[in-house]
Amino acid sequence: MLDMLLPSIVDGLLIGVVYGLVAMGLTLIFGIMNVINLAHGPIIALGMFGVYLLFTNTGVNPYLGLLIVAGGGLIFGVIMYFVAVHRVLNAPHLASLLSTFAVNMIIIGAGTVVFSTNFRNVDFSLGAVTFGPVTTTGARVAAAVVALLVTAALYLFLRRTRLGKNIRAVANNRKSAELMGIPSSRVLAISFGIGAMLAAVSGGLLATIQPFTILSGGVYELKSFVIVVLGGLGNPVGALAGGLILGLIEGIVPVFMKTTWVPVLEFALFVLILLVRPQGLFGARQ
Repeated sequence: MLDMLLPSIVDGLLIGVVYGLVAMGLTLIFGIMNVINLAHGPIIALGMFGVYLLFTNTGVNPYLGLLIVAGGGLIFGVIMYFVAVHRVLNAPHLASLLSTFAVNMIIIGAGTVVFSTNFRNVDFSLGAVTFGPVTTTGARVAAAVVALLVTAALYLFLRRTRLGKNIRAVANNRKSAELMGIPSSRVLAISFGIGAMLAAVSGGLLATIQPFTILSGGVYELKSFVIVVLGGLGNPVGALAGGLILGLIEGIVPVFMKTTWVPVLEFALFVLILLVRPQGLFGARQ
């Protein structure tokens, strides 16, 4: 049993780090502008196809392709903010939910026409990596390392740069930030772009690990909601911790019972946290 459990824990932690990045864009956008982006899943799928197309059509290394995907995700997020979010930002929550859901359906509809719903995969191998008695794929290790580097870069950006401090100021009190001369609309647009960029990059990383379709982003969007509730909605650091918890569940549960129980336990935990500690295990900054 231990021979099966230890590799499962390692694989769970590695994919959990990527899950944390998957949810980070969603929770960042909510923490800054109090908007739940229902187009989060399709943006993840666009990141998957971005890396796939760059690798398949031009031979670009998938991990270098992430840089192009990140730039595309940032630009797409800024455009989406001004088109679909800016005008409903101060409206009731339902307005922003419907607006981002409309973008969700547009991406899925157009993506299904262009790419169909056939599975694709990035045929790029990094071999196997051994940690003592545990052997895992190099792609999982690389994805986890890149996810950690992106998370660290985001933390330093928000804490050390002028723009990052402006974003935190707008998130804490938008009116006061505007009185101090901070252009809130521009800051919010960039913030939404960063959230979309994180979603696209996480999708690109997932594409190097497992097959995907244009609909795959929806699965990870649901996982993102579980993760942000675990870590605290609006708390990017908590998203990483929530991702690790979800990864451990996905790694350990199949050792003891059928894999079909994994989503049942995940969403049971989701409901339990909502009932017992709705602010999340690590709370959300008010």
